[in-house]
Amino acid sequence: IKAGSNTAPFDFTMAAEKAMPVVVHIKAAESNDLARRRRQNGSQADPFGNFFGDGFFFGNPYDQQKKGSGSGVIISSNGYVITNFHVVEDADNIEATLENKREYACELVGYDRSTDLALLKIDALDLNYLQFGDSDSLNVGEWVLAVGNPFKLQSSVTAGIVSAKARDINIFNRQGVESFIQTDAAINPGSSGGALINTKGELIGINTAILTYSGKYEGFSFAIPSSIVKKVVKDIREYGAVQRAWLGVGINNVDDKIAQDKGLKDVNGIYLDIVERDGAAQEAGLLSGDVIVSIEGRACNSTPEFLELMGQFSPGDKVNITYFRNNKKKLTSAVLRNQLNS
Repeated sequence: IKAGSNTAPFDFTMAAEKAMPVVVHIKAAESNDLARRRRQNGSQADPFGNFFGDGFFFGNPYDQQKKGSGSGVIISSNGYVITNFHVVEDADNIEATLENKREYACELVGYDRSTDLALLKIDALDLNYLQFGDSDSLNVGEWVLAVGNPFKLQSSVTAGIVSAKARDINIFNRQGVESFIQTDAAINPGSSGGALINTKGELIGINTAILTYSGKYEGFSFAIPSSIVKKVVKDIREYGAVQRAWLGVGINNVDDKIAQDKGLKDVNGIYLDIVERDGAAQEAGLLSGDVIVSIEGRACNSTPEFLELMGQFSPGDKVNITYFRNNKKKLTSAVLRNQLNS
């Protein structure tokens, strides 16, 4: 089998050679003025610091500057770099070091807390960069590589498989979009914001978190799918902020009782607890108690899958929805709204 296929390659050299030059080391720090303002305002330390392990503090975080390090990925020839927001949060001095050891000051173009993504810009041209791959086409068991700067070791590559998709680990306390790619590729402090690539060398995720009790890698790594990353980057570049689409519903996962009551063959789908008045769902004819099973022909089996799908659309998009009501499959279409329901 040829290297670069998505089954069982002999080696990963082709993919690694593509990714290593475009994964950068990010250094982020507060100036003395910003640290002083944060202390005066009573701002708290980075809530993700301990979990992700990339932000660290010298002494008391309220007395000294906050400093952190992580990874980033060059996604365009003219210097756009994607990383995790928690890597650069509260920093006003951000630098990127490329594999060739050249250092560049970074402009923070924009960020999105709900997906923990930030877009940076460096002043450089004709850079190598990674092409986005299709995270939706990933299969559980498929080989992937994680590329980053763990423990400040530049351009480190680890290999693993996709362990699960659409994983919700509740690191945003239900305040963000969680539909992570879970892998067993080793990720450690400093890897956040680095690349998860397929064996073709395409960017299919941004490494974001580990599930750990020791603070180090214990076999579980999580990446934001490229389907979400692409949408966030596009919106920040075009609008300066993410344009999030809303259906206007309160949702829950389908359990066995709901599946039996609704006549579903499988215990999958999104149960509509609430349909907001005058929202997109109500205008489409959806009612509380309906069960959505697909959007635009793509299966919607759980809350994370629903959030991932919705995260790819924009306000004004018209989407086709398949749902169950009274043991019958039905079809409708909805024009999605923005956060202001307009």
